[in-house]
Amino acid sequence: MPDLSNTARETPDHPLLDKYLQHLLVVKGLSDNSVQAYARDLQALLAFLQERSGSLEKVDEQAVFLHLIDLNQKGLSNRSLARHLSSIRNFFDFAAGQSTLGLNPARLLDTPKIRKGLPEVLSQPEMEALLRQPLTTSRLGFRDRTMLELMYAAGLRVSEVCAMRPLDFDEQTGILRIFGKGSKERLVPIHMAAQSFLSSYLEVWRPAFSPCCEQAFLNRSGNGLSRQGIWKLIRKYALMAGIKRGISPHTLRHSFATHLLEGGADLRTLQMLLGHADINATEIYTHVQKQQLAAMHKKYHPRSAFAA
Repeated sequence: MPDLSNTARETPDHPLLDKYLQHLLVVKGLSDNSVQAYARDLQALLAFLQERSGSLEKVDEQAVFLHLIDLNQKGLSNRSLARHLSSIRNFFDFAAGQSTLGLNPARLLDTPKIRKGLPEVLSQPEMEALLRQPLTTSRLGFRDRTMLELMYAAGLRVSEVCAMRPLDFDEQTGILRIFGKGSKERLVPIHMAAQSFLSSYLEVWRPAFSPCCEQAFLNRSGNGLSRQGIWKLIRKYALMAGIKRGISPHTLRHSFATHLLEGGADLRTLQMLLGHADINATEIYTHVQKQQLAAMHKKYHPRSAFAA
């Protein structure tokens, strides 16, 4: 049975929303973090309705629209507004399916336009510089080098790093078993250097942390590293490597994807390695392929040498 303790603190005070969040956690298999995000979005709607003496049972399209306007006036971006609207739609679809409420009041509202920016990516020399920063002569330094190597070798999300266990690595095949969003499992091969670091860390260095839990990557006390702890470590090593722009754990995942495409990987393979359920999520990296095609065209087309 999943741990509902963290989710309960975020649960909106309405029995139908409670039921929906339980559905997301138990039936859909969403992570605690994802369920809490849904809870926060729906809590905001409930609070908006209560301020205006409204209720979920009587909510209509205009009320949802005014709620989105209110969120916009509070400074939320189009991306955040789109997420709120998606949460509301999904909730009312669930309620309609339960025959609890009527038609979805958000079904006809337009989703705010989101400008798709390119992800922040490190160059290959920057990535090499980042990997070299941890001192591998100490347990903390070796842990950090291993963690960075794995994030770049397998394109891991920070939540996947936190959840990884020693048994998720098959040393014989060099395969990582990763549990991604919605507890979906995928198998990702890692290169020999990453295999070597991980094997040494698990066999030699991890026991020195006096483990108190099943997680592979531990803090000084032997407990699992947190998302915030990993973010701080990456930021520290980035500054040490002379990378002054802000990067995050997801930057390593973007760099993994971009560098694979630069090396000739195709989008379908990348989709499988990243664990994207929809190819559309992977297509943000097509800018790399477009640049490659333009370079190839310029290099090999017989008229490229002539001025227009």
